[in-house]
Amino acid sequence: MLRVGGLTPFSAVDYPGKLAAVVFCQGCAWRCTYCHNPHLLPFTKEGLLAWSDVLSFLEKRRGMLDAVVFSGGEPTLQRPLPAAIEAVKAMGYAVGLHTAGIAPRRLAGVLPLLDWVAMDLKASFEEHESITRTPGSARRARESMDLIVASGVACRFHTVYGDARC
Repeated sequence: MLRVGGLTPFSAVDYPGKLAAVVFCQGCAWRCTYCHNPHLLPFTKEGLLAWSDVLSFLEKRRGMLDAVVFSGGEPTLQRPLPAAIEAVKAMGYAVGLHTAGIAPRRLAGVLPLLDWVAMDLKASFEEHESITRTPGSARRARESMDLIVASGVACRFHTVYGDARC
């Protein structure tokens, strides 16, 4: 089951042009020096939301929300993510993903299921590892960025300097 560390029931800023719920996936492999969701870093934690409860909530919000965004932590690190995306799409929601590009192969697997994706570029590729404190993070981020651009999925790249749309 998807490990859910939090849920924002209504957001007008997490998916461009759509009203969305945001599902915060628990767990992240990077330890960015400026992490804004440090409570989502551990992969295991007490008090997680049950995925079945999230689905029940989303069922009740049909017609009121347009989209569901999977954020984190890092959603692509969870193996149940593709099934979770498919369940949400079956309800008629558009699906977005917020990622840091940690797991390019898993990202490649979910890109065909997505309607929109945002990637957080932590720093220049030369400085990336000093921010994430993780060897190889720049290579994985660059590979993920290239996959997103090549996919044709609507996207946005965020940086500490602003953001760029594609």
